Amino acid sequence: MAEVITMPRLSDTMTEGKVAKWHKKVGDKVKEGDILAEIETDKAVQDFESEVEGTLLYIGVEESAAAAVDSILAIIGNEGEDISGLIGGAAAPSAGSEATKSEEQPKTEAVETATADVPAGVEVITMPRLSDTMTEGKVAKWHKNVGDTVKEGDLLAEIETDKAVQDFESEFNGVLLKQGVEEGAGAPVDSVLAIIGPAGTDVSAVGAPKAAAQSSEKPTEQKTEAKTEEKTAPAVDSSSSERVAISPLAKKMAQDKGVDIHSVQGSGENGRIVKKDIENYQPSQAKPAASAPASSTAAAQVAVNFVQGEDTETPNSQVRNIIAKRLSESKFSAPHYYLMVEINMDKAIEARKEINSLPDTKISFNDMIIKATAIALRKHPQVNSSWAGDKIIHRGNINVGVAVAIPDGLVVPVLKNTDQMSYTQISASVKDMASRAKSKGLKANEMEGSTFSISNLGMFGIETFTSIINQPNSAILSVGAIIEKPIVKDGQIVVGNTMKLSLACDHRVVDGATGAQFLQTLRTYLESPLTLLL
Repeated sequence: MAEVITMPRLSDTMTEGKVAKWHKKVGDKVKEGDILAEIETDKAVQDFESEVEGTLLYIGVEESAAAAVDSILAIIGNEGEDISGLIGGAAAPSAGSEATKSEEQPKTEAVETATADVPAGVEVITMPRLSDTMTEGKVAKWHKNVGDTVKEGDLLAEIETDKAVQDFESEFNGVLLKQGVEEGAGAPVDSVLAIIGPAGTDVSAVGAPKAAAQSSEKPTEQKTEAKTEEKTAPAVDSSSSERVAISPLAKKMAQDKGVDIHSVQGSGENGRIVKKDIENYQPSQAKPAASAPASSTAAAQVAVNFVQGEDTETPNSQVRNIIAKRLSESKFSAPHYYLMVEINMDKAIEARKEINSLPDTKISFNDMIIKATAIALRKHPQVNSSWAGDKIIHRGNINVGVAVAIPDGLVVPVLKNTDQMSYTQISASVKDMASRAKSKGLKANEMEGSTFSISNLGMFGIETFTSIINQPNSAILSVGAIIEKPIVKDGQIVVGNTMKLSLACDHRVVDGATGAQFLQTLRTYLESPLTLLL
């Protein structure tokens, strides 16, 4: 009998998982213990092993796609077994076929169906996206009525976006057969705005979703180019006071190509310059300049003849999405406040030199700060606590999380029972986990259970900064760089080494006086390292 494999919950904070890679494909034999896939959680990428044997009959989550915990990840059973009842009646891909073939077939059928609904010669105009934040548009005014003849470049309507009202011109020739949006009404982007085609064509069966899929390349180009348009009055060229009738799109094209719009003969309504006039413009057609010298004209063209930058997009990884979600929840739910203190690090520098002079010993200032923080937390347990709605949880163990930067963002591996670790143990553990964090080799349980967190940007030369609390912690320590500068010591100005610490606290758990006392204790440990032995 077929077994349904669901998306596992691989960490206590995981709500969905992303399939980083499939190690099996539909039709493959699977044994107990075989790696089915690599699952990317909110904290790490982990191998997911099969607990059953059989044939992989169905893959519920495509590679690089995400799904909620407990949703169908895969189905394993006997070869040829009917599993339609397990996946809601959807036909499972056959064992001998590849996933790409099974996906392409329904897409092809959908396109054919849409094609059948749009009569020949008919063009469907959809509501354009005229700004990057536009989700719907409103027809402020129709310039053509149903039954009117429309030429390419004619004004169809005025579209009101979330930012401005813009003229919308036709890209096609024909008769306006249908207005998809009434004047004064709004409609979502990509819904049917108008239908143009041969006179008398029946377009009553043309549906909005299918019609949008059937739009030709020209509307697609128009929508893409329209994203960069902004509402402008009819253009007035800077070299002349003469008013020129030109569409916003044509004006932008002219600017990009360095074309003098006064030398272009418009073919649109009332001599209006439209897109095709700029596309078909030949420099030999230019009218002789009336007043401006040739040198100034050339200079003006050079000024606008630049290479446009290109925007790019990077899809968010599952780790990046979860980081954004967690930090937003922390910042907007926990009332943060910040305490800052400056530490004299002269004695800490001397102590580190002595420790590193021992054989096979190498510790960093970060290791010393972690150790001092853990001992300070032992004396101030309120800082080692968590908010739990109707109560405060005082953590029995001191587990310090150390923020580590990775390509996808930030992870926080945890040193369990940090107050009981030596300098060398802390140093070895931090180096090991930081290395594995950058290669996505950390396990989920190595990033769970922190009771306090430390973020250090001192190695980048940052003198002071504040951090967002890593929930469910109630505080996080931000560590700056050690700076050599003049200080006052015993009434004399001498050269010293100082470091600034910033403590972000959740005011629901840690009061201001409590946070200040914790920082005083931490300062004592760092300025007099021998006190850590007491």
